[in-house]
Amino acid sequence: MERPSLEINLPSTPEEGKLYVVDSLNNLNKLTVCPDDAQHVLDEEDENTGGAGGYTAWNNIRNQCLFVVTLILTLIVSLALVSFVIFLIIQTRNKMDQLSSRLISERKSIEELKKMNDMILKHLNQSGIKE
Repeated sequence: MERPSLEINLPSTPEEGKLYVVDSLNNLNKLTVCPDDAQHVLDEEDENTGGAGGYTAWNNIRNQCLFVVTLILTLIVSLALVSFVIFLIIQTRNKMDQLSSRLISERKSIEELKKMNDMILKHLNQSGIKE
């Protein structure tokens, strides 16, 4: 069985791009031809690239830490906002209680003034002063 060649004509790409494409095609060919050695080839590539897999693992750990820190900060801000809302509710309730008690006392004062007005009008009517 003869395998077709994997030559690609890339006239517009720079030399590094051509080397990268050829290297990628070679790696793909190795994985296709001998799948049992696929892990061995990948391990060799990691050694050749200077441990890029460790860099990826470091990025994953960094992203997880960033997520946890963001989650904690979000929870703290949410807790602060909820506490502030509860504080405002309590303050509003206290003000409403004060206003309610003030209205009750004012209503009592108004009722007393009405009684005094009625007494004055009765006294004036009894004394004979007419308008």
